[in-house]
This record gives sequence, structure tokens and C-alpha cells, in this order.
Amino acid sequence: MQKIGVLLLCLSVILVFGSVKIVGGEETDTEMVVPMGTIEIGPPAEVEPTRSPVEFPHSRHFADVNCKTCHHDWNGTEVIKSCTSAGCHDVAVSPTKSGQDVPNSDQEIRYYKTGFHKMCITCHKEKRIQNKKLEMSNKELKEKLIIPGPTSCIGCHPKE
Repeated sequence: MQKIGVLLLCLSVILVFGSVKIVGGEETDTEMVVPMGTIEIGPPAEVEPTRSPVEFPHSRHFADVNCKTCHHDWNGTEVIKSCTSAGCHDVAVSPTKSGQDVPNSDQEIRYYKTGFHKMCITCHKEKRIQNKKLEMSNKELKEKLIIPGPTSCIGCHPKE
């Protein structure tokens, strides 16, 4: 019985480190390190923050979400850059159509707040709706409910 436990532990370690090597893309010269734990997400360097940074639990998402869901421009082999790096969500001021309050949709997604808020809050709301549907069904819950993340300002940006 103890041998089976050790075997399962070894297989788990191989699966975890094997998947990290796959994510890391062995064909590149630079080895990628998948951050486990919490990542602090804040605005681009030139922006004076008005709220506290987000403590993003990367390891919780890493297990349930495909990397390309968030890192949508990642080719699968190169090292993943910061979300606010050049060409991604690096716009510091919300772009708008000239003389109107309606955002320019082509540039709005590059605005750092839109990129994070659209991706994070939308996903958290979808998980909450999925849970509600499962709870309301008369069927026995066969799946474990996914704990949805916060959707309020203070849920992500706690007061310091």
C-alpha cells in the first residue's frame, strides 16, 4: 500500500514538472519559470495608482485555466512577457473617440484597466452564473462548484 502511495507521488511530480517544461518551451534558450503563488498586478510604471494593486493568485488559476486564455498572444514557446509590456496592455490613459465619451474599441483593449477588468471580472461573473445554474438544478451536484473570484472594486483592490 505504501509503495502505491510513493508511486502516485512520483507520477504527480513528473506530471507537474513535465507540464512546466512543456509550458517553458524547451526549444528556446531561455527557460521559462511559471510563477506559482501570488503575483502583484498594478498599472504601468508611468501611472500614479489610485487603488491598491491586485494580489492575483496565479497558482489557483494555473491549475484550472489554459495559459492562452489570459496570455492570448503567447505562441507557446517564448517567455511570457508582463501584461503591461509594450504592445499588450500598455496604454496608460483610456483612449476615446475624438470629442466623445465612447471608447475607441480598437485601442481600448490595450488600455491596462480594460484588459484586466474585462478578462478577470467577465470570467468571475461567468463562474458565478455557472454555479447558480448548478445549484438551481434538481440534479445532484456531481461537479465541485468553482469558487468564483471577486467582481467588486474592493474585492480586488482592498483598502490599505
